[in-house]
Amino acid sequence: MKTWPSIGGALNDYVDVNWLRESPLKRRLREETGKMKQAGMQISAHQGQQMALLARTIGAKRAVEVGTFTGYSALCVAEALGSNGKLWCCDVSEEWTSIGKRYWKEAGVDNRIELTIGPAIKTLDWLLAQGLTGQLDMAFIDANKSDYDSYYERCLKLVRSGGLILVDNVLWGGSVADPTDNDEDTKAIRALNAKLKTDERVDLALFAVGDGMTCALKR
Repeated sequence: MKTWPSIGGALNDYVDVNWLRESPLKRRLREETGKMKQAGMQISAHQGQQMALLARTIGAKRAVEVGTFTGYSALCVAEALGSNGKLWCCDVSEEWTSIGKRYWKEAGVDNRIELTIGPAIKTLDWLLAQGLTGQLDMAFIDANKSDYDSYYERCLKLVRSGGLILVDNVLWGGSVADPTDNDEDTKAIRALNAKLKTDERVDLALFAVGDGMTCALKR
């Protein structure tokens, strides 16, 4: 039996029909983002749904997101956190996140989201300085690939025992398995993947959704 099924064509449509639950508002956000030249940076609808389910599974109330883009993942997670939830978002683009802000407001979750524009490492260090070490329930990493290890180490400090760290793009379009590809981003993702394999601070699984998403449960 294959570990990783190939989903495409009619099977892809079948999966969408039988598993995807996407609100009209989320669909509009995804479609608006899809018209941008950077559209490939957007997570898939199935991935957003999976992230929301994971957040609800662990009863998450406080989370951090490293890399927000146009806000689809933030919308999914903020809804899952509930009315008393708090999501700290880190991004460097006012332009991209301004799109998300419109949809967050329409969804009624804008009061749960605190967006900081600037280098994510600086924002994560600020959160640690505010006494949030071990206080967050979940972290999602999807930003500058060369800084993945730095993001991971800081998020591991912020997340509580039993909390989740989700890392996106860990398959990087298959480049991580190509020994001839020594692009800096590829090397950074490859290095973090290898590190996580033996990191005894977490339990580990790979979700074959989107471009591959690592799920690390802090022990």
